[in-house]
Amino acid sequence: MTEFSLERAEKSIIKKFHRRLFRKFTKAIVTYNLIQPNDKIAVCISGGKDSWLMAKLFQELKKHHKFPFELVFLVMNPGYAPENLKLIEENAEKLNVPVTIFQSDIFDSVLNIEKSPCYLCARMRRGHLYHNAQLLGCNKIALGHHYDDVIETILMGMLYGGQVQTMMPKVKSANFAGMQLIRPMYLIRESDIIAWRDYNGLEFLRCACKFTQSKQNEEGKRLKVKNLIRELAAQDEGIEQNIFKSVENVNLSTVIAYKDKDGKRHFFDE
Repeated sequence: MTEFSLERAEKSIIKKFHRRLFRKFTKAIVTYNLIQPNDKIAVCISGGKDSWLMAKLFQELKKHHKFPFELVFLVMNPGYAPENLKLIEENAEKLNVPVTIFQSDIFDSVLNIEKSPCYLCARMRRGHLYHNAQLLGCNKIALGHHYDDVIETILMGMLYGGQVQTMMPKVKSANFAGMQLIRPMYLIRESDIIAWRDYNGLEFLRCACKFTQSKQNEEGKRLKVKNLIRELAAQDEGIEQNIFKSVENVNLSTVIAYKDKDGKRHFFDE
């Protein structure tokens, strides 16, 4: 394994991986208007490769920013095993990311839930992140979802949910006034995140969830969809891009029904 160097890791973001990481990071921010002057953003770090890279990308952006904004690096401990929490703390020091850690008991709360525990866990985690970010004076939380998460979510919605929807790059909070969720990794491929991690000899949390270690759950569905996309993409170039574009090119005149803020509308309504 490559011996870690902070200088090498930071330089690789704007040199070796500039086109694949930093350029796509800034493109998403501009394309989806994710950051405005004087924002205070809670960069939410789960301990995995995606959120740690997001933290470093934000630090680089801060160095080159054209308008003022603030960053807080927020870590929630939902009940990690001691060795997992220790790895997060070691990576924070190694990567020079000044994290703020707060406690919750989410893992214990969902451990015995049989129906949609991952969905419930995600909602609870997000609520805790919003709440603690707001206490720190933030108006936005940033999550590390990437391009592959987006296309997997599109297909999962169709195959398992019977609906066409996507993971949005920016969302207003329904329960925390003035708060927004942003996803600045929206255009970055997972393979490029893995390449940056391995190039710098870094070791991050992979899955620290007590539930996935003990039972089958909806994360198994995501793995099936991930493998399906991989198989299709190996046979037909452009498959992944077309899945992503499908929710940008919805033709309402060719769908049987759709939903808006006023409810469900059918094609025969007009």
